[in-house]
Amino acid sequence: MKIKIFEKISDVPKEQWDRIQSGYSCCYAYEFWDVIEQAKLNDFSYQYAIFYDEIDNPMAIASFYTITTDIAIFAPPALRNFLLKIRRLFPNFLKFKMLECGTPISLNKPFVASVAISEQEIVTSLDTMLNGLAKKQGHFLIVVRDFEPESAATGALFKQRGYHLVDSLATTYMTVSWSTPEKYLSSLKSYYRSKLQKHLKINQQQGIRHELHDEFDHLADTLCNQWLVVHNSASEYQREILTPEFYRGFSSKLGERSKVILFYRNDELIGHALLLMDRDTLRWLYFGRTEAVNDSLYIYVAHKVVETAINLGLKRIEMGLTTYSIKKDLGAYMSPIQFALRAPSAFINFFVGFYYPILNHTPEIQNKNIFKQI
Repeated sequence: MKIKIFEKISDVPKEQWDRIQSGYSCCYAYEFWDVIEQAKLNDFSYQYAIFYDEIDNPMAIASFYTITTDIAIFAPPALRNFLLKIRRLFPNFLKFKMLECGTPISLNKPFVASVAISEQEIVTSLDTMLNGLAKKQGHFLIVVRDFEPESAATGALFKQRGYHLVDSLATTYMTVSWSTPEKYLSSLKSYYRSKLQKHLKINQQQGIRHELHDEFDHLADTLCNQWLVVHNSASEYQREILTPEFYRGFSSKLGERSKVILFYRNDELIGHALLLMDRDTLRWLYFGRTEAVNDSLYIYVAHKVVETAINLGLKRIEMGLTTYSIKKDLGAYMSPIQFALRAPSAFINFFVGFYYPILNHTPEIQNKNIFKQI
């Protein structure tokens, strides 16, 4: 296959990109990548590839980027504390420049391809391209992400190419099968329904209310500051650092696919949940608030995300990689994710599969049934 690489999304032939992406997740939409690129997150540097057949028909698209990443990204608490002490003297200890293929702020397969081409052919071409770029640009590792259960066969193709399949943090999903929020509440077992209603009542007594909006670019600075409050106080690792440009572009360029739930205490804006409508799935991307306190607001926010998905008539909610306990008490389930990892150096790659699991630990997947038996 022939591959053409573009340095900017504005250089990509939009008609060709859209032709391949049509019908797939909007996390591969041209406009989505325009938002990501213009947001200037961390030290991300993006590139885009279109794969062509022998008569120059576009057959697949892929996005990839360089980023400095902690190789012990999911380190267990003891190792994390040890690394914090070392990094006071050596800030970049175990942090390396990596080449990643996938989407940096959401879950998706690493490429989108026409049904007229085999995945094995795409994987072979993509791996050859990534390996060549990694050697040329001096990357320590190549990361291909993300492989959820429905794309496990694609991950296995990368394993055949010498990659190590390793566990990432599980994400959480909720299947939406209720026509109204009231039917959702009545489907909960009494313990979980009472627990939720208690927290909802606390928020209502405090004058907490919410509004759903499609346009919020004028609030970009405020929402980014709220997100930073949560980010700076979180115990879970979160790599990307959002910017006001991200919020501004997310609202102005994604149209009705972008949504935000704003939370008020009386008339004071105190928090938000940033959402993306992706076909029949509502993706809850980020949460922000004005104060880093331990109260019932997050439970109220999570419930309103569920309520929003029901009211919009969607079939599924992706609720993210953290705060599993609260989300499971609302009916979400943990779903495993893997990514493929290899070093351009055959010598280093020999050790990657052994040492990476030692440096990183992901929580065991444990789900529970909080709904009445039907």
